[in-house]
Amino acid sequence: MTTAPPTPNPERTSPAQFEMLMPPPQDGSTRARLGRLTLPHGVVETPQFMPVGTNATVKALDPDDLRAAGATIILSNTYHLYLRPGHQRIAALGGLHRFMAWDRPILTDSGGFQVVSLGELRKIDDGGVTFQSHLDGSYHRFTPELSIEAQEALGADIAVAFDQPVPPASTSLTAVAEATARSNRWAARSLEAHSRPDQAIFGIIQGGLDPDLRAESTRVVAGLPFDGICIGGLAGDETPSQREATLDTVVGLLEAAGDPRPRYLMGLGSPADLLEAVHRGIDMFDCVLPARVARNGQLWVPGGRLNMRNARFADDPRPVQEGCRCPLCRNFSRAYLAHLFRAEELLAYRLATCHNLTFTLDFMAEIRSALRSGTFAARLPELRANALPSRSRASAVQSK
Repeated sequence: MTTAPPTPNPERTSPAQFEMLMPPPQDGSTRARLGRLTLPHGVVETPQFMPVGTNATVKALDPDDLRAAGATIILSNTYHLYLRPGHQRIAALGGLHRFMAWDRPILTDSGGFQVVSLGELRKIDDGGVTFQSHLDGSYHRFTPELSIEAQEALGADIAVAFDQPVPPASTSLTAVAEATARSNRWAARSLEAHSRPDQAIFGIIQGGLDPDLRAESTRVVAGLPFDGICIGGLAGDETPSQREATLDTVVGLLEAAGDPRPRYLMGLGSPADLLEAVHRGIDMFDCVLPARVARNGQLWVPGGRLNMRNARFADDPRPVQEGCRCPLCRNFSRAYLAHLFRAEELLAYRLATCHNLTFTLDFMAEIRSALRSGTFAARLPELRANALPSRSRASAVQSK
């Protein structure tokens, strides 16, 4: 199906205001666009990357580290906070912003990702998902209504509809169709359950890699009065070319309808992948990847990565990246960081994570600068050369 989605209900007052500062050029050289998303706790310049703080913390960092790295919005996970310490406890303590001492915007994932990541610990039906806790084995029933209730209690600036993502490349078309139809129904239920006026809510488009299913989900979700549009079910086992073709399908339909809302591609974190998605019209991203690989000793630099567990760095007096503004590169050598990893000192994880998030957020700032100056399309070859190759192309990376 290729029907363009209808425009959202113009009568609904939204706590999220998205302004298009620089639309894509009319010559069609790129769909990239510059925007500004204003939320109750601050302004988010787009395109933007959101560091992931699953348990109300970005691992190894405190809020000052995040601000110094340039983060303006972070993501926390509803399912994990529901289990521990409990959304009601967080609400009683003043809400998620006060609980984690973060005064800038927060987006909460609905728990839909856990439908995939905890596949052996859950059962799905049309009503919702029954999870067995990975903490103590207890059972918990997650529905669109409960997900929204928990997100309203947490008090994030943006809540997200509950959905059923599936691995896009390895799931049968029948199973993708079933999950997509269920996610579309859950989108309407999530929206109906949402009542907090100072919290935005984003809907999620599913459909795997099938263009007809993606088009149908785009029509359904974009036809509801959500404040923003998530594109889910990617950043999984698909190839970059499959992901890019799917984005072209969805964004093309949204553009054809003149849909004014921000677009958020869930779960993408490699700079090369971020760049290509921005090129195809995406505004927002999140991923654990920059922090996760940092804790394993992988440091990102322009065009490649360094494995700080490699013996050749033990005597290297240079900073990880010349000119980088992060505390690691301003104060310490590669040799020192290599020592910290070998000694299993906790400082290694903090410094490495600060670097990778600074690298990612600075790369996004460079993309925004190119969009602002109208040079993004012309600078794509240069930006691609500086971007870290994607996970799908990681085997070809040569460390500097």
